[in-house]
Amino acid sequence: GAVVEAHPTAIKALKWFGAAYLIWFGINALRSARRASSLSPADAPPVCRRTAVLTVLGLTFLNPHVYLDTVVMIGSLANSRGPEGRWWFYAGSVAASILWFAALGYGARALTPLVRKARTWQVIDTVVGVMMFGFAGMLVTT
Repeated sequence: GAVVEAHPTAIKALKWFGAAYLIWFGINALRSARRASSLSPADAPPVCRRTAVLTVLGLTFLNPHVYLDTVVMIGSLANSRGPEGRWWFYAGSVAASILWFAALGYGARALTPLVRKARTWQVIDTVVGVMMFGFAGMLVTT
């Protein structure tokens, strides 16, 4: 906020930089959609248990997003609910998190046959590309 107040043109520059990035991302997604490929566990190199555990721990505890979400965002929102309401808010956010990650894990397993098909990735990449162009357009016009 301080940078934008001191330099009003900064927000315009960031807007155009963001739009350019979204367009670049969209172009790459559409290029990827033209090349048929699939996702197969056979394509991935084998990983030992130690490497897998260290990767999970690193992605969990070295990710600043984790701390921003749990401490700053959820903490601020929970505290705005008052002394008693904050614990209910916290319990609800923990329950939602458990449900989300369980659904993500089991959903990934259920969708494995689908993501092994090249056509699925062509559809996903096309949708992502079109969405990126739409987001870039909305960013520029607002």
